[in-house]
Amino acid sequence: MKFAYRFSNLLGAVYRQGNLNFSKDGNAVISPVGNRVSVFDMKNNTSETLPVSTTKNITCVGLSPDGNLAIVVDEDGAALLVSLITRAILHHFHFHKPVNSIRFSPDGRKFVVTKENVALMYHAPGKQREFNAFVLDKSYYGPYDETTCIDWTDDSKCFVVGSKDMSTWVFGAERWANLIYYSLGGHKDVIVGCFFEKDSLDLYTVSQDGTLCVWESDTELDGLVLKKSRDKPKPLRQREEEEEDEEEDRLEGEEGEVIRGKAEAPKEKTTKNVRYKQRSKHFFNKEGDFNNLTAAAYHKPTHILVTGFASGIFHLHELPEFNLIHSLSISDQRIASVAMNSSGDWIGFGCSGMGQLLVWEWQSESYVFKQQGHFNNMASLAYSPDGQYIATGGDDGKVKVWNTNSGLCFVTFTEHTSSVTNVTFTSSGFVIVSASLDGTVRAFDLHRYRNFRTFTSPRPAQFSSLAVDHSGELVSAGAQDSFEIFLWSMQTGRLLEVLGGHEGPVSCLCFSPVQSILASASWDRTVRLWDMLDSWQVKETLLLTSDGLSVTYRPDGQELAVATLNGEISFWNPNTATQTGSVAGRHDLEVGRKETDKVTAKQTAKGKSFTCLCYSADGESVLAGGQSKFVCIYNIKEQMLMKKFEISCNLSFDAMEEFLDRRKMTEFGSLALVDEGAGDGDGVNISLPGVRRGDMSSRHFKPEIRVSSLRFSPTGRSWAATTTEGLLVYSLDGSMVFDPYDLDLDVTPASIRKQLRLQEWTSAIVLAFRLNEKALKQEVLETVPHEQIPVVCGSLPDIYVEKLLGFVASCLEKSGHLQFYMSWAQSLLMLHGQKLKNRSGAILPTLQALQKSIQRHFDNLSKLCDFNMYNIRYAKALSKQRGVKRAAEEVQEEEEEEEEEEEEEDEGLSEGMSEASAEDAAEMIL
Repeated sequence: MKFAYRFSNLLGAVYRQGNLNFSKDGNAVISPVGNRVSVFDMKNNTSETLPVSTTKNITCVGLSPDGNLAIVVDEDGAALLVSLITRAILHHFHFHKPVNSIRFSPDGRKFVVTKENVALMYHAPGKQREFNAFVLDKSYYGPYDETTCIDWTDDSKCFVVGSKDMSTWVFGAERWANLIYYSLGGHKDVIVGCFFEKDSLDLYTVSQDGTLCVWESDTELDGLVLKKSRDKPKPLRQREEEEEDEEEDRLEGEEGEVIRGKAEAPKEKTTKNVRYKQRSKHFFNKEGDFNNLTAAAYHKPTHILVTGFASGIFHLHELPEFNLIHSLSISDQRIASVAMNSSGDWIGFGCSGMGQLLVWEWQSESYVFKQQGHFNNMASLAYSPDGQYIATGGDDGKVKVWNTNSGLCFVTFTEHTSSVTNVTFTSSGFVIVSASLDGTVRAFDLHRYRNFRTFTSPRPAQFSSLAVDHSGELVSAGAQDSFEIFLWSMQTGRLLEVLGGHEGPVSCLCFSPVQSILASASWDRTVRLWDMLDSWQVKETLLLTSDGLSVTYRPDGQELAVATLNGEISFWNPNTATQTGSVAGRHDLEVGRKETDKVTAKQTAKGKSFTCLCYSADGESVLAGGQSKFVCIYNIKEQMLMKKFEISCNLSFDAMEEFLDRRKMTEFGSLALVDEGAGDGDGVNISLPGVRRGDMSSRHFKPEIRVSSLRFSPTGRSWAATTTEGLLVYSLDGSMVFDPYDLDLDVTPASIRKQLRLQEWTSAIVLAFRLNEKALKQEVLETVPHEQIPVVCGSLPDIYVEKLLGFVASCLEKSGHLQFYMSWAQSLLMLHGQKLKNRSGAILPTLQALQKSIQRHFDNLSKLCDFNMYNIRYAKALSKQRGVKRAAEEVQEEEEEEEEEEEEEDEGLSEGMSEASAEDAAEMIL
């Protein structure tokens, strides 16, 4: 239960290859990333990677019209039917050959798949109950070369297929009498896109050399006539020919009806056949001979054609007049995929060379979404102290900062001119420090997003390791070539000391979390502990059995873990310099055999080891990874393997399988050693003198799977790893795990709700936490009246205080009841602060999770308040003014009431006076 971590998200890579798709509402982009699929929601500004993966890199994705289903196909033709609602795999299928494109019909009843030179039409799953989800309906033969693109008419009656043989074929989805197939020429290069006009059979075709042909049909969609079935018997010769054709099709392994296109259109006597004529031909403005048109998309309601080129330029044209709306350059790399959303406002671009994914709003000419991953390997990562951000450094020299909640990168620092080898946060969480092979260590400010400090050495050195002490004042970096450790002051930027003594390259540095002691691991088989307070002298030297590769402190600073070249992890007490235990983890790596290796994987594993280590947030276990597809979690006390995570099953990477496939072996060696060339339309595959175009240095290679860095989140709820695939995040799925505590027969939901009705709040909370069901705990907690929170917190048993605090932290992250849960947290910390302080090491992940939740709400509310600052001031002034006015009105009303009372009294007195004076006058008269 404790290690029930599941794949949560993939960061650091946003697009690799394949086609982009917009969701039905047009607010999300569905992008293939390696062998996974990511969904970028631009309305909520979040990204999510589906928990499904294929065995090789994905080449095309087909989305159903209702947006509920997706068909994902990889390089070998293996397909997955995925539900985008439940995120589950519904069906596995294999097309046995690479698939070029896939497209659902607008009514959602069928979909067409193109592979090699054939188009296959299948019944779409879900429309009728069947055992097999993919049922082949018809096979369409016509093109002589590979097919490239598909489009459907709006009423799903016909579809068009483009091919590399420069021809375009129109096929009928049903047995139409006047349209079975029709072939169109007119191009001199590969067809990149073919599109039907809205509610029409009129066509637009776009080729790679930048040519657009407009085709006009003489028949409307309503003019298509269904072919009548023939009742009279067929001639013997015709029946024999049909039987031969059926036998051929059975030998080809396809089922269903077969339609073969001929060079000329079919001839029918009773009905007039559909015919096309070329209405016009247009040419795009080319900037050079190498500026191939690589991607195209057409939005039928607005008649806008978007074309992307190999130079990174894209054009917007209005059809059929071919009016240029605008032309822009988004990068200097080839645009691999273009897509438009349902409303036609947003255009999505994918650049595989840069790993870029852009969404452009063409009317306002602004970016809606702009993300770019590390287009080379990622070398290191670091969590911020509250677990809200992740900083990554890559071989492309960039430092990127990712938000763990949204999964998106919000700032990129490009000051480094060479590979970034290590990144780390300071204890404040607002400064990122990075080391690079360009000879500099740089500090970046997350408030102003700038490089405010640059640390250099007297002699040029390549820094391969980095550490910052817990105060944030000392920055240390280890050199790769001079075996020295450099110390700088963060405040002044000056070099304080150069620590010498290691006799080999310094592979890893780590500061103690509680003391000013620096631990350094080196290839000279030692770990040295340097005292920063005592003249930077060596305090202890720990002798290892092999070269030191990684060193890390436990969160309480009372233990050291060291990974060595012989595959062992040793644990040391830094105070007594004694070894407390070790784990032999070489057999847990299970490395695969590379295609170019001459020895078996079993022999190769003897030279493999863990290259990165990280303690869990509670310090009870250690996470280890290296040149393997596995990440291991070891229990330190028991010194045993607790769980092993397979980070990838992508066979497009090297060293994934233990045994090589003998079918790929030739008498000259492995087929992997044969250079296949780029083959992306930017050059010629076959190298002949004088005709090779494109990049002469381009080579086809398979990257090796490996884990370069590991970190546990400070909250303990997740961990992240930088791998060949990207930045993988694994987190605890709390909703699926039932983990009861001290459970009895009388602990039931009914008894808990009975306690709530009796208003026994404390006992209801205790029972709910013993049953440990999240929904029930939340129900009990939110039933407690607000004024009773301090009383309940005060009467809570000590063992449940930490559990309740952790639950409040997790609820506060997603709940809208901000003040309510903040009151719980404040009461718990105020009433039980001293007891929690005594267990600070164990409760630290809970407090950091609480800090992360509060910080997230603070950031969101502070932005909202800053944005509406003047409105808030106006409302405050208005309320004050109304209050003053109301007070003045009340005072005036009181004064008026007093005046009225005085007047009434005066009137009574005057009446009495008048009566008295009248009596006196009468007496005087008498």
